[in-house]
Amino acid sequence: MTETAVRTPAANAMTPVPYRVRSRTAENPDSVTLRLDPVAGALPLPLPGQFMMLYAFGVGEIAISLGAIPSDGSIIHTIRSVGAVSAAVCAAEPGSTLGVRGPFGTHWGLDSAVGNDLVIVAGGVGLAPLRPVVEAALAQRDRYGRVVLIAGARTEPDFLYAAELAGWERDPALEVHRTVDVPIQGWPGETGFVTEPLCRLSLRPGRTTAFICGPELMMRNSAKALLDKGIEPHDIRVSLERNMQCGVGWCGHCQLGPVLLCVDGPVVGYDVAAPLLDVEEL
Repeated sequence: MTETAVRTPAANAMTPVPYRVRSRTAENPDSVTLRLDPVAGALPLPLPGQFMMLYAFGVGEIAISLGAIPSDGSIIHTIRSVGAVSAAVCAAEPGSTLGVRGPFGTHWGLDSAVGNDLVIVAGGVGLAPLRPVVEAALAQRDRYGRVVLIAGARTEPDFLYAAELAGWERDPALEVHRTVDVPIQGWPGETGFVTEPLCRLSLRPGRTTAFICGPELMMRNSAKALLDKGIEPHDIRVSLERNMQCGVGWCGHCQLGPVLLCVDGPVVGYDVAAPLLDVEEL
């Protein structure tokens, strides 16, 4: 799609709009990145942190966060193959068509963090929803103070966006810590959980905004490390995941306590998330 193409919202929020796969990139053994172009009218431009519903025709639909938001009208998603629908979406080849609905949900709220230091903590595929945060911070670097990215993965081959991560590590505008759970021979970086480099950071309470995405245990532990450093819960933002099926708050499948994550989330402040994540039954 060209930059002059007209954006037209879906006539019905439950009606998938056809998007064609422009490119498919294997990120690691179980994750791929798809770049999708609208076949006709494009959906509204999403914001970092929001998600789309991707429909593999004849198989089903899943909620996937934006892995990047280009300015040409395309959308980029990184998908991990963990079930029938995600496997079908991951297998989509260039030229094939998927259905898309959205954008849905809350976003990271980068504008409210202007003037603050940014701490971005990603575990595994959680780097995908946070990639737009890094890109936005680098694109408008003078709007923020210190920008720190901590990315963790099980092993080095499991990292998403390997070439991009290497470029970020060389960029003096960004402080990058990469850590793995299981080091293999030749790994030059840190070993351990993301909380270890996080605990070593010197932070400015009241002048720091944190963004966290990954497994729930990792998010809880990372948030605790930030709280111990004096960061207020409302300055810690997490992206929560549940079984989203409608995207508009109708079906209730994504309910987490009083919160419907498809409309009240997926991004919420830790002041909202903490009491919910502490309840095992939820």
